[in-house]
Amino acid sequence: MDHKELFDETALECSKLITQRYSTSFTLGIRTLHKELHMPIYAIYGFVRYADEIVDTFHDKDKQALLNAFREDTYRAIREGISLNPVLHAFQLIVNKYHIERELIDAFLTSMEMDLDFTRYNDSKYQEYIYGSAEVVGLMCLRVFCKGNRETYDRLKGAACKLGAAFQKVNFLRDLKSDFEERGRVYFPGVEFENFTSAVKSEIEADIERDFDAALIGIHQLPDGAMLGVKIAYLYYRKLFSKIKGLPPEVITRERIRIPNGRKMALLLRTYFGYKTGLG
Repeated sequence: MDHKELFDETALECSKLITQRYSTSFTLGIRTLHKELHMPIYAIYGFVRYADEIVDTFHDKDKQALLNAFREDTYRAIREGISLNPVLHAFQLIVNKYHIERELIDAFLTSMEMDLDFTRYNDSKYQEYIYGSAEVVGLMCLRVFCKGNRETYDRLKGAACKLGAAFQKVNFLRDLKSDFEERGRVYFPGVEFENFTSAVKSEIEADIERDFDAALIGIHQLPDGAMLGVKIAYLYYRKLFSKIKGLPPEVITRERIRIPNGRKMALLLRTYFGYKTGLG
């Protein structure tokens, strides 16, 4: 291995470590992808995770300045094919290899910037935020899964967007309390935290169900190396969603809902062996 290969590999390993530290469920899903897909998806996760950290964590810093610098450094890394920031170097490797469009990256970073300015979202801003924060991440991953096959990518784009949207909306329900109390945010249009009723909750849940149903059709058409990992992520979020649906609104506004790691692992194993035996 020459020094350039070592530099690339080390950068990718940094994104892998970030994924493992920040998301148990995402890490479990990646492990069931074909091995050649692991590092590209780790690289995408590392990039979106660190951008999200800028807007959600560093409250004593100038977040706008940090995000501006992150944006500039991202595009410089992609343009020049190198960065001394290992997260951005890993990401540019994948962007350039799989021809991930700048429009997707622009939309993602714009949604991150919206978190600096918006605490309440109307319908159009909500849809814009969902697209940029979640749907485009699914499209980046789909670029990797399709390995340059434009026909497959175009056919599955809609389902990938629906899956990303479903995941994000479940996250919004899961994090309703912390988003409001720690950041003053309520993402769902027209929803007041202090008046989060059963009727409001049911309406949101029906919307998420529609997204999940549309997404599942596309999951079953994914290339073999990607389908199992995505299916596991889907089933994990469905499990989390089912738990949230079974709880009254006052619980959602009082605590963050979780799936214990042991149950996550059991879900992974059941899905894996069901898939291998043709039952999944």
